[in-house]
Amino acid sequence: MSQADEIETQTIRLGLIGDNIARSQSPRLHELAGRLTGLTVRYDRLIPRDIGRDFETVFADARDAGYRGLNITYPYKERVVPLLEMPDARVRALGAVNTVVFGPEGPKGYNTDWSGFIAGYTRAFGVRSPGAVCMVGAGGVGKAVAFGLLALGLTDLRLVERDLDKAGTLAAALRQAAPDIAVSVTADVAEGASGAAGLVNCTPVGMVGYEGTPVPRKLMQSAEWAFDAVYTPVDTTFMTDAAAEGLAIMSGHELYFYQGLHAYGIFHGRSIGEELLRSALKEPA
Repeated sequence: MSQADEIETQTIRLGLIGDNIARSQSPRLHELAGRLTGLTVRYDRLIPRDIGRDFETVFADARDAGYRGLNITYPYKERVVPLLEMPDARVRALGAVNTVVFGPEGPKGYNTDWSGFIAGYTRAFGVRSPGAVCMVGAGGVGKAVAFGLLALGLTDLRLVERDLDKAGTLAAALRQAAPDIAVSVTADVAEGASGAAGLVNCTPVGMVGYEGTPVPRKLMQSAEWAFDAVYTPVDTTFMTDAAAEGLAIMSGHELYFYQGLHAYGIFHGRSIGEELLRSALKEPA
């Protein structure tokens, strides 16, 4: 057996750091993708409060234990940024990371939420322009989606966020990246949703443990499309209300799928067929 073959047979350790991730399907996606491409992958859920350590310690422990890489989810996508290098200027501009690779030159951070949202939007809506968009939530995934919307031809973004300073920081970054785009900030979802073509949820509201909806159904009537970053469950109140009002919808499953697909390529330096992985994920676990 050659050295290369021996390396291929070793178990590749990956993990996900986040809160409230007990039902995350990321382990299944990455371990299944590994089997489909001849790799042995172990993908762990790493929940700081359950481990009894803070985020930075869990991150360092994974690095020291020989993990190849990590996915980072709520609420740590911004908190991880000072711990790594970000080779892509777009990721540095948006200031949030969801994929980390450990290497001899130190940890490097990437954002496959950004690329995954663009891919999912294109699959769901084709060449539809986002138009004016009301986006609730300006945290880590919100940053990625906002920059994705810019790439898709956004004309007007209304950021709805209780933390106005956080929203203001994102608005400033977006204006710097695209000075011609109208960006406003409000804490009032009714104000943000008024006249918007697209409605986007980038908060944890609607996921298991955070039940509810960020946008009341009565505010959806004039919109055209909706996207929910939450994927556990897929059928959130936000999504079912939007569908009932006749909006075209993109579920959080599409973001989950594409960010995982793109992270797979970063972790392993190889690709996997999109339809092959999508089909395999439909099979019973």
